[in-house]
Amino acid sequence: MTQLQPKLVAASTPPKGDIAAFATLCEQWPSQHDYPTADRIEARIPIYAGDQLRQREGDITLRQGLLTEWHRCLLEGPGVMVIENLYADTSVIDAATQCFLSIIETEKTEGGRGDHFAPSGSNDRIWNAFQKHAETDPEGFLDYYSNPLLDWICEAWLGPFYQITSQVNVVNPGGRAQQPHRDYHLGFQTDETVRRFPISMQHASQLLTLQGAIAHGDMPIETGPTQLLPYSQQYPQGYMSYRDPSFQDHFAEYHVQLPLGKGDGLFFSPALFHAAGENDSRDQRRMANLLQVSSAFGRTMETVDTRHLVEVSYDSLKRRVAREGNSPAIQAFIAAVAEGYSFPANLDKTPPEGGMAPESQQQLLRRALQEDWSLMRLQDALQYKEAARRA
Repeated sequence: MTQLQPKLVAASTPPKGDIAAFATLCEQWPSQHDYPTADRIEARIPIYAGDQLRQREGDITLRQGLLTEWHRCLLEGPGVMVIENLYADTSVIDAATQCFLSIIETEKTEGGRGDHFAPSGSNDRIWNAFQKHAETDPEGFLDYYSNPLLDWICEAWLGPFYQITSQVNVVNPGGRAQQPHRDYHLGFQTDETVRRFPISMQHASQLLTLQGAIAHGDMPIETGPTQLLPYSQQYPQGYMSYRDPSFQDHFAEYHVQLPLGKGDGLFFSPALFHAAGENDSRDQRRMANLLQVSSAFGRTMETVDTRHLVEVSYDSLKRRVAREGNSPAIQAFIAAVAEGYSFPANLDKTPPEGGMAPESQQQLLRRALQEDWSLMRLQDALQYKEAARRA
């Protein structure tokens, strides 16, 4: 297989996107020789037969070789793969579907749920479906996640100790397509924020999560299964480029789609350019359980109570701001003490406003200083934010 992955550039301000270089990367084709365990390759995507893999679940040699093959596919290859019949018993899928539909109907009475990349009303969305599934149907939840092949693909990309989260997405008939994008982490940040991360960290971020979509019904092309651009995860400046009209035009012309069957699993790098397709069917609701699996390494070594630190230092900080104004020293202190990242979040209680991420603790603290809040008002706001963050 020809390796066209560009070298990473160590730079605090990554260079501007190059559509010609991006197009060259995305012209690559996988070979069956590179993915010997795959049943076949369609639309430049390796497809694996879940039924065949289950017959050899006890084969340790097969498992290790397969994990290596899958990792190479996601990192250096097309960046996307499919496991057909990820679930041998689709009654497990049917039970989960009924559970999800009941949750959707219940939540509709509480107000709609937004979608990061699609127009309001196009989709039905369940945030934190992982926990809600367990709370609503513990037996069905157990059946759903006791799947060795799911464990294999998660470990192939992330190693052990991973953590699963999921969001159910239903694209209704007539639902419009999403905008092409990359995903969590940096895919949820503004261009201005992404530019502050050196290119090495932009690359590292895509290694920290695995994206998956489990089909909860047959997904013929007219229902709009996920649009995918193989090999696009290899482009280093992709997190700053996916909003660029030239990159979106290239995606629109060259993306691929695969029909999926109920119980199939689609897995891809979060850096792959992708988008939910438009549902052109008359009466088919396209439901997928979107898995977002995180590495064990995205955590600090020690537990720090940042809320307490903000509270005990706030009066001193206010006095310092009164003397110095919004100085670099003040901003350095805020960056060191308060939580700057909005996630993990409870997106039911703290939906994004004016962007794709809720207000962070740092943003709240800056707002309190700018508006000269009392300590008591800040404490109330921090307490609410902490409570609203819990699932």
